[in-house]
Amino acid sequence: MKLLIKGGRVIDPATGTDAVSDILIEDGKIAKTGKALKEKADREINAKGCFVMPGFIDLHVHLRDPGFEDKETVVTGAAAAARGGFTTILAMPNTKPVVDNADVVNYVHQKAKNLAKVNVLQIGAITKGQRGKELSDIHEMVQAGIPAISEDGKSVMNTATYLKAMKIAKGENIPVFAHCEDIDLVQGGVMNAGKRAEELKLKGISNEVEDIIEARDIMLANSVGCQLHLCHCSTEGSVKILALAKKDGINVTAEACPHHFTLSDEDILEDDANYKMNPPLRAPKDVEAIRQGLKNNIIDVIATDHAPHTAVEKGTTMKRSPFGIVGLETAAALTYTELVEKDYLTPMQMAEKLSYNPAKIIGLDKGSLEVGKVADVVIFNPKKTYAIDPEEFVGKSKNMPYEGRKVKGRIMHTIVAGEVVYSDVAASNCFVQVKH
Repeated sequence: MKLLIKGGRVIDPATGTDAVSDILIEDGKIAKTGKALKEKADREINAKGCFVMPGFIDLHVHLRDPGFEDKETVVTGAAAAARGGFTTILAMPNTKPVVDNADVVNYVHQKAKNLAKVNVLQIGAITKGQRGKELSDIHEMVQAGIPAISEDGKSVMNTATYLKAMKIAKGENIPVFAHCEDIDLVQGGVMNAGKRAEELKLKGISNEVEDIIEARDIMLANSVGCQLHLCHCSTEGSVKILALAKKDGINVTAEACPHHFTLSDEDILEDDANYKMNPPLRAPKDVEAIRQGLKNNIIDVIATDHAPHTAVEKGTTMKRSPFGIVGLETAAALTYTELVEKDYLTPMQMAEKLSYNPAKIIGLDKGSLEVGKVADVVIFNPKKTYAIDPEEFVGKSKNMPYEGRKVKGRIMHTIVAGEVVYSDVAASNCFVQVKH
């Protein structure tokens, strides 16, 4: 089948392209690009006024499958990803059972292949059961197709064990995704340590909880020579540490999540569990540091840390509720509204951080609209203004504090290997025309 995307602003970091152009897709791949293409197609999409970018890639998603299917599944998470413009997502291993062996990796990959709208890659746990003691069979999981290892949800506090895992990761040529949290310093904290925590009489989590482990992990990775990726950076200190590491030529990359560049602890006005996430919402100075880190390309990636929970779990106090916020269906609009519109990022940088850079980090041949590449494409309308409504979400869970927040920018179409897997046709002048 042939699909022709007409008249969009094509933004492709791989080639540096930023121009109005057409894209012809044939047999699932980019067949031709150029202005005013005359080729006949089975379908056309009028992308006038829209950004046409490589499909977004989310390096950090919790699908809760297997074991917590009441919160999310491979299928519903993939549907949420498609609505958010993501064509590839990486699932974290803190499921039940934990993804610490090839059988569970194969379960997720097979379910995704058969039922999911987007590409799903399962990350493997560093230790068995994520208990931090005995290493998982990393080689076996690499053979099953994991793109990385991570203990996300916690840090491997045993440094010697972590060092062994890093050596294996280097040998397997896969990155280590680091959740930086000194559990001994958390001590029951539920939000950022500061004035607002004191006012709400809630236990705080200091910046040092993140910064200390980040420094340790960078030092270990440097000594081993493995590739390190820092998950959900949230503090001013983490940006400074990362900048120094990059200046020294250490092989480290990092991600930031939309909630950490759009919200601070000052937005928490009451004991509302929808604001409880890990790392927590930090002080305004930390939010600005994350924004500057993204602007100056110290932070390479925008990822969601999509962490669904049920309404019952989040309908209680911050002390009792689990950490986490959903993000797949709001990330693009929040990025455009808070970073592009406010001149922290250019549209090109937006595409880099949501697609091109994530692909490079995991060695995936995606994140590009070059001829011959798999046609994973997102069409984004930067002019559409609306209020976030969780009732529109297609993911199972709605836990997030953005309800009613006005944003600018909406996903019009998501295309995976040449197939339109999501369309929001009624919301814009972008439309699909079937050619007879």
